[in-house]
Amino acid sequence: MTSNVPEAAKRFKDDVPSANSDRPLKIGTHDGIFHCDEVLACFMLQQLPRYASAEIIRTRDMTKLDECDVVVDVGGIFDRERHRYDHHQGTFNETLRTLRPELGIKWDIRLSSAGLVYTYFGEEVISEVLKRKQGKEPTAECLSAVYKKVYDGLISEIDAIDNGVPMFEGGEPRYNISTHLSPRVGAFNARWDEPSPAPGCLERFDKAKAYVGAEFVDKVTFYASCWWPARDIVAKALTNRVTLHESGEIMELERFCPWKEHLYQLEQEEDLVGKIKYVIYFNKESDWRVICVPVQSSSFVCRKFLAKPWRGIRNAELEQVSGVTGATFCHQTGFIGGNRTREGALQMAKVSLAAPED
Repeated sequence: MTSNVPEAAKRFKDDVPSANSDRPLKIGTHDGIFHCDEVLACFMLQQLPRYASAEIIRTRDMTKLDECDVVVDVGGIFDRERHRYDHHQGTFNETLRTLRPELGIKWDIRLSSAGLVYTYFGEEVISEVLKRKQGKEPTAECLSAVYKKVYDGLISEIDAIDNGVPMFEGGEPRYNISTHLSPRVGAFNARWDEPSPAPGCLERFDKAKAYVGAEFVDKVTFYASCWWPARDIVAKALTNRVTLHESGEIMELERFCPWKEHLYQLEQEEDLVGKIKYVIYFNKESDWRVICVPVQSSSFVCRKFLAKPWRGIRNAELEQVSGVTGATFCHQTGFIGGNRTREGALQMAKVSLAAPED
């Protein structure tokens, strides 16, 4: 089977650390209180066949760490050639953007040990997870998209929290907190009033690793099997927009799916940024929706809201005010409305498109 891991990432996957074939490989990390980043780093490494049976050594003894094949989050060294992935030293300022410039990504969050491992091994880890969960490798296009999405939706949060990166510098957030995984992992540590675990004890660490690993696998499989396939639906809707309405500013989803991010990306690729104002879709029997496209995915400000006189009105009163048969509701902010038929939902979009701006 031909691997779909990009060539830029392959150069990182083939340099297996030299090790005596008579012993398992060792992954070193620090002892004491553990954090989400090194727990996830260890989990990701153990998803790879060459590290699947690697022994995790938790210590700050440099003599023991020097015997490890990979060291994460301890040791004061970042050295890709030696497989040393610490980020605590004052000279370390690397981000995904600086280490993987070929990706052309925006993120400039200082990496944690999880981010460092993900930077170099992420595509291969994702590919291995999906082969186990789905029985096949992802396409190169899917792998690239999922890699970036997992960083945006999980790894960047862990990097930022571990490094104490402020969420805001200006108006837009530098990252989003969507999992709260870091404090959840922290709760696996011994409480202040409990006996400290014996040196080298992995019981709590392993429980945390299984927990954070399940979150990681869920993210990967969701993005690959649910989020990514939605792109084809959005792409088809965008292609057919002029057939739906001559303005090209309304599109219809053949079935509801996660559409916003795909729409923004496709608009950029096709030089249509800001073009689509409304999306219509079937919700359930006798219930079609028309939703306004927000200026960005998390915004409540839309490119063009539904007609102002309709807002907060329902059923017969809305039919009378709008002149659209079958209209059932318009949200009081005007970002979404409903109709009993497809034709009615489309008509609501057409009328709102022609309505004056607020």
